[in-house]
Amino acid sequence: MFAPVYLDWNATTPLDPGVREAMLPWLDGRFGNASSRHEYGRQARAAIDAAREQVAAAVGAHPTEVVFTSCGSEANNLFLKGAAALMKPGLVAVSAIEHPCVREPAKQLRRAGWRMREIAVDGEGRIEAGDWADTLAERPALVSVMLANNESGVLQDVAALAREARPSGAWFHTDAVQALGKVAVDFRGLGVHALTLSAHKIGGPLGAGALVLDKRVELSPLVAGGGQERGLRSGTENVAAIVGFGAACERVTARLAQEGERLVRLRKRLEAGLAAAGMRIFSAGAPRLPNTVFFAAEGLDGETLVAKLDRAGYACASGSACSSANPEPSHTLLAMGVEPGMARAAVRVSMGRDTREADVDGFLATLSRTVDALNTLTAVAVER
Repeated sequence: MFAPVYLDWNATTPLDPGVREAMLPWLDGRFGNASSRHEYGRQARAAIDAAREQVAAAVGAHPTEVVFTSCGSEANNLFLKGAAALMKPGLVAVSAIEHPCVREPAKQLRRAGWRMREIAVDGEGRIEAGDWADTLAERPALVSVMLANNESGVLQDVAALAREARPSGAWFHTDAVQALGKVAVDFRGLGVHALTLSAHKIGGPLGAGALVLDKRVELSPLVAGGGQERGLRSGTENVAAIVGFGAACERVTARLAQEGERLVRLRKRLEAGLAAAGMRIFSAGAPRLPNTVFFAAEGLDGETLVAKLDRAGYACASGSACSSANPEPSHTLLAMGVEPGMARAAVRVSMGRDTREADVDGFLATLSRTVDALNTLTAVAVER
């Protein structure tokens, strides 16, 4: 079966073989409900407790601060809606480049009487200092700024932002889904009140996420019922996925430094080739994830280029996987002030543990041929 080289690791990752091995018993003979009092249930509860410790250790949190969810989107919604439900309507401030699973809940709060503000970013995709100061002057009740952008890979100085927001009394949340496993993530060091994680971005399974939550923050649950997860997320736990999440956290943090250095070398190799080919690389002047490159071939549609590259054997993306049904230009790039035509040309390459130099070199050669072919077609169409 034809299998393109996978260069879309920010969308999802293949299951790590070691994670699969950890999960297998919980997909077969160990099937107990963790709420049951018999041996089957006690085994499941012990497995969840162990995974909770692994997830907490990966981000420097205490296990009791980890609330398991089905995904990062649910965790983001749990924080924003759960916190808002126990507060008087005020200002919710989110960065202008947030993932839809932060922007959309914030918009829902606006319809419920809250004010919403999108914090501006500069041309590199970093929080704009002046607009941030203006935001804090309005004394927001809730703030959410992602640690690493899923499209550009830009890293925000969340620790500084959280420190500056503290006098306002706001609950500060960061979506760290893309950061975990690629850069060091320290819940205590960041100084935030809540932090979101997801298993399938780090070699874990689909169907498991977590909200790391300061115990001082009270939330109203999105899902009520049996009172699982300290009453914050009812429902019978997905033991196999949670076990896999814990194993994935342990494995990615163990190889973080070495893998990060390797990915930086690959990113530099890729960007050198793109620059030589005349491509525009977005956010090149900002701190970024080691694995992510967001670029554009001027005059070409990104979706078309991605489709051609896929048929040629390279799987990449034109932006956020969760927004792939939306034909509009990248929300992130528009917020950065990129012209809509250029934003429509954007292509994202994100690398991971299986990516090698040969993959990067092959991609660059294929990209060059594909761009030349598309430009030729465009020129012929114009002549006619």
